[in-house]
Amino acid sequence: MAGADPGARIGELLDRLGREAGPGARETADELVRSVVEFYGEGLARTVRLLRSAPAGADPLSVLTADELVGDLLILHDLHPEDTMTRVGRALDKVRPYLGSHSGDVDIAGLDTETPEGPTLRLRLRGSCDGCPSSTQTVRWTIEEAVARLAPEIAHIEVEGVAEATPAEPPLLQIQPRPPDDAPGAAPEPVRSDAPAEPPRWHTLSGPVLPAHDRTTRVADIEGNELLLVRLPGNLYAYRDRCPGCGADLRTAPLDGEFLSCAACAARFDVRHAGRGERTHLEPLPLLEEDGAVRVALPELLGAGS
Repeated sequence: MAGADPGARIGELLDRLGREAGPGARETADELVRSVVEFYGEGLARTVRLLRSAPAGADPLSVLTADELVGDLLILHDLHPEDTMTRVGRALDKVRPYLGSHSGDVDIAGLDTETPEGPTLRLRLRGSCDGCPSSTQTVRWTIEEAVARLAPEIAHIEVEGVAEATPAEPPLLQIQPRPPDDAPGAAPEPVRSDAPAEPPRWHTLSGPVLPAHDRTTRVADIEGNELLLVRLPGNLYAYRDRCPGCGADLRTAPLDGEFLSCAACAARFDVRHAGRGERTHLEPLPLLEEDGAVRVALPELLGAGS
């Protein structure tokens, strides 16, 4: 409505909803409107802060697109300078070092923009994921997170070529997008057809909890879950702090080059290659490291106290 007061129009629609659908629907609509206002308010606040603190001569659009929430708003309104496939490519570049640790890689097989639900991205995994089910699943979760953060307009992702998939583990992964975790009014975690009942939760780690130097380890506690973080030249890795052979914790395990040895049973695990051992694997966790921030996922299989 040209010339109409948007605020007044929203109020009219809320009143109408209350009359036609009842007070419960009106309360839900009020909460929805508040969440949307908070979401855009945070986006505007970040925009102001980013532009005020930008270095002299910096490209304003580059400064804004570097922020995830502001970048998502630009995507939503078709104002982002990069197209979908460019951002998908950047997302996959971020996860390739992690995929390499699982003896794999990923290629873009295509983008279908004609599906009713929204764009469907088709990816093809290459490599073995070390033939380990937990390794395969962490690769899937990591790809999902990276793409969702840089290309949230993608409605579905199909990942093909997962080696040694079992009948209980379909070869296609369905992924739903979601806004950044720190955005007001953020939607729940995505629902996937082949995921466990409880999808992984992503947590940001920083500061002294992270290994500061190459070939060092640290143990981080997140919601009662103990994670072993191992820093090797070029990459950071996260595993469950438990030896799969004897059940002992690994915080005192000596690190010999790229191999971790359990202090209790002497089992050795290849840290750089998904924790591969002679008979068992360490339990790898999805991890993304970018721009000084480290994000680790806690899947359902990593239950507190289990």
